Amino acid sequence: MVVATPQILIAGLGNLPFPSTRHSVGHLIIDALASRLGITLVNDRSLGGYFGSSNVYFGVHSVKVSLFKPKALMNISGSQVASALSKTSPTRSPTSLILIHDSLSHKPLTISPKLSGSANGHNGVKSVISALGNQQGFWRLRVGIGKNEGVDAAEYVLSKLSREEREFWGRGEGVDLVWKEVEKIMGKSFGSG
Repeated sequence: MVVATPQILIAGLGNLPFPSTRHSVGHLIIDALASRLGITLVNDRSLGGYFGSSNVYFGVHSVKVSLFKPKALMNISGSQVASALSKTSPTRSPTSLILIHDSLSHKPLTISPKLSGSANGHNGVKSVISALGNQQGFWRLRVGIGKNEGVDAAEYVLSKLSREEREFWGRGEGVDLVWKEVEKIMGKSFGSG
């Protein structure tokens, strides 16, 4: 009997026209993970974004890890994420998805995992939930960007990440933090963590 290799999709939300902004930290992290895992992200027009895959070992389990950056603007990127999930998970199971996105509710340079639940006002997450037929049972890695009480939230999320934040999430300790959370999620999924 042939056992299928488990698959996981890690999708990072962002706005391609606004790179290196707080709202695009998900894209920055996907690029960093691609570099770490030796995955080449290719423009996949059928999915509407940049996609790449590789087999990665978590303990004794080989898992096909796919990375995805949707090209659509953050608030309407759900259908692209759903298409990428269909490609990696024939059943389109939300448990096969880890979504990386910015969070005003968390301090900068922190990450907070969450399984399922509401979008907490994040329009990109709302779009993904809607595109998945209102299924919420996927992992989110909420990347802290903090908030500036004196600045409108829409203006703040489109402002540039600080140099420290770009370094941290682009090639510093932040990538290690993200990967540790991915390993924990895989451990829960496969009982090896």
